Amino acid sequence: QVQLVESGGGLVQAGGSVRLSCLASTRTFSSLSMGWFRQAPGKEREFVAAVSRSGDNTNYADSVKGRFTISRDNAKNTLYLQMNSLKPEDTAVYFCAARFTGTANFYSSFVSHYDYWGRGTQVTVSS
Repeated sequence: QVQLVESGGGLVQAGGSVRLSCLASTRTFSSLSMGWFRQAPGKEREFVAAVSRSGDNTNYADSVKGRFTISRDNAKNTLYLQMNSLKPEDTAVYFCAARFTGTANFYSSFVSHYDYWGRGTQVTVSS
């Protein structure tokens, strides 16, 4: 079982930056493919970014490409999401997700591919 705890959310002005963290409680963090998703009120959960086990491979939703950066520190069991040039439409609850994989370069943008989820952290961007 893997527990994921997000932190770093809050209220930020448009154009500002926030860094989210996700701490995983597992001894095998480097075996996890990880992702960030978000959900705004009344909308479905949507993909934001994903990273492979080693961190060498990443993927982003078109809406955040060039503004957000996903990274991980396997020594600290932590996943990050650096969010720059924030827009009001980025307002949502942000969730980290994980799945064990034997494939080094695997990452996924599908909610259904992930087995473990955090409770989320709210990010609100004011205009």
